[in-house]
Amino acid sequence: MQRSTIKTWFLIHKWTSIVCTAFLLMLCVTGLPLIFHHEIDELTEDAPQFGMPGVGSSGEAPGLRPLDEMLAKALAARPGEVPVFMAFDNDQPSMTITTAPRPDSPAEDMTIQLFDRSTGAKTGAVDESGVMHFILQLHTDMFLGLPGMLFLGLMGLFFVIAIVSGVVLYAPFMRKLDFGTLRTTRSRRVKWLDYHNLLGIVALAWMTVVGATGVINALAAPIFQYWQRTELADMTKTYAGKGAVPPARYGSIDKAMAAARAEIPGNNPQFIAFPGGAFSSQHHYAVFFQGDTPLTERLLTSALIDAETGEFTDARPMPWYVKALALSQPLHFGDYGGLPLKILWAILTLFTTIVLGSGLYLWLGKRRAGTDALVREVESGGRIVPAE
Repeated sequence: MQRSTIKTWFLIHKWTSIVCTAFLLMLCVTGLPLIFHHEIDELTEDAPQFGMPGVGSSGEAPGLRPLDEMLAKALAARPGEVPVFMAFDNDQPSMTITTAPRPDSPAEDMTIQLFDRSTGAKTGAVDESGVMHFILQLHTDMFLGLPGMLFLGLMGLFFVIAIVSGVVLYAPFMRKLDFGTLRTTRSRRVKWLDYHNLLGIVALAWMTVVGATGVINALAAPIFQYWQRTELADMTKTYAGKGAVPPARYGSIDKAMAAARAEIPGNNPQFIAFPGGAFSSQHHYAVFFQGDTPLTERLLTSALIDAETGEFTDARPMPWYVKALALSQPLHFGDYGGLPLKILWAILTLFTTIVLGSGLYLWLGKRRAGTDALVREVESGGRIVPAE
């Protein structure tokens, strides 16, 4: 590799790392407890007891209360509000109903109520004032909404570029050193450089995956807005120009669910989006179905039902860009393989924290060495180490 090429890659690695390191350290610190979000919730919250364990709340099993009855209970508890979402748990008869002052209200104005559909009883409400919610918001958007999400997505992109440039520099740097060499008898900076390189290359694939999925997750809002302007608009083109259906004229949810199930048999409904929100049109209930395997349960198919008449309008699998988002969200936090995968994710998060911290330490020391001397170090295969 030419010296000029090494210098270019070195500068790319240096500046992308410098720009994103502080924010990546914050994401590592907040991401660590979020990996075990469900386990922490189970330890700190009282789990509700359900009347019919093992029967999914969205299923057709006898004894489950009608969806219209459950919606009426939720609206009675929040007078003056309108329904936004109805979501199901296919492992037990629990469900959530989200209400808000308007169909397009921001998330902070929404209330999520939990119900046992086997008894019709309310089992609680989602508490968004706890420590875990604070950590999640800090990790997701730093309490800045969409601008914060996009900013962290940009930091994730810089992180991926820093990883790629680091790999490019690693090959010539280690040319005259054995893989995994730790020069523990040398100076502190040399030892940390070797730790930085070793942990970085060991966690390379994981850091790339988590960085890339973080970028995709940061684009969730624009992705769904694009889906609404394109796919959803095409599915509802016959309704173009018609006024929105007011909540007072909403038809039966049970009738809409039956119509959707008839068109998409064999799959389980995950949630229903009511008219006027980001996941539906102004005229439809959007019933989102998930597959029945560990992989396809992440891939949704949307069925649109006329909210006033209960008649089926259209059904389509989500496009590739929404599928990419759906698959990246659980992969980002290691939700695919249960507790063992989460433990591995946590270990690799600690590795990444050390890589970021050591990179910051090395940069502070490198400022005395100068770029040209560091390029010579890479060019020589790690033999020249300035500023010891």
